[in-house]
Amino acid sequence: MELIVISGTSGSGKSIALKALEDHDFYCIDNLPVALIEPFIAHCITSGHGTSRPCRAAIGIDIRTLHHDTQSFRSAFHQLQQDYSLILIFLDANDAVLIKRYSESRRRHPLSDDNTSLEEAISQERLLLQPLLQMAHHQFDTSSTSVYQLRHMVIKAAGQVEGKQMAIMFGSFGFKFGIPQEADFVFDVRCLINPHWEAKLRPLTGRDRPVSDYLQQNSDVEQMFNDICHFIQQWIPRFAQDRRSYLTIAIGCTGGQHRSVYMAERLADHFRQGDYPVQLHHRELE
Repeated sequence: MELIVISGTSGSGKSIALKALEDHDFYCIDNLPVALIEPFIAHCITSGHGTSRPCRAAIGIDIRTLHHDTQSFRSAFHQLQQDYSLILIFLDANDAVLIKRYSESRRRHPLSDDNTSLEEAISQERLLLQPLLQMAHHQFDTSSTSVYQLRHMVIKAAGQVEGKQMAIMFGSFGFKFGIPQEADFVFDVRCLINPHWEAKLRPLTGRDRPVSDYLQQNSDVEQMFNDICHFIQQWIPRFAQDRRSYLTIAIGCTGGQHRSVYMAERLADHFRQGDYPVQLHHRELE
């Protein structure tokens, strides 16, 4: 059983850290009361029986969980250390950065109220969390850390750097229905010849052989395919170094039926021969 505990000041990036671990096959839960840690672990172990996957769990512990009582967590922590492979990661940031993050998110600090300013709440929280900081195996200052840098640090600390490999997700869509918000890259293929204007091809999609034959014989289509391939191939390693779980590449045409589907299918087939797992999704064909 591998157990990671993420703690630290509010606004320091604990949610990002938990999401990074979740993307690496950890079963994650945030703000779990101390009394429920053991039942949660027992559930994880039971759920993992009969599978080949290692049992990994991550728990977010913060000032809301502790309720001003760190002693109960200290006792539980020492017992967990004896029973499981346990790593405690503590995140923090300087006061100016935490105040800025709260200002941007417009969220309320868990210790602030009508009589306690944000600055005072941060100071109180840091004092209350001091025992956890002293127990931490890893301490990270996220004041000047990007999301991807934080993800990398957490995964490295958890010993999962060589874990789950980045997957490339290709997807087709129609511009008239909106651009996919999750896309890292969007390629517009509306400039290519359009099978929609061929009566026999109109009811078909880019998955069908007549449409692919029609598009493949056009030199602009071939040039577009080669250029996109070259771009992706050149930059994939750099994105993989950021320890991403996915690189999402969206291909768009007008209606998401012919050109984008054909191009996404062909790109997926090409990159399946490479070193990264490939997934494929056609939004407008669902």
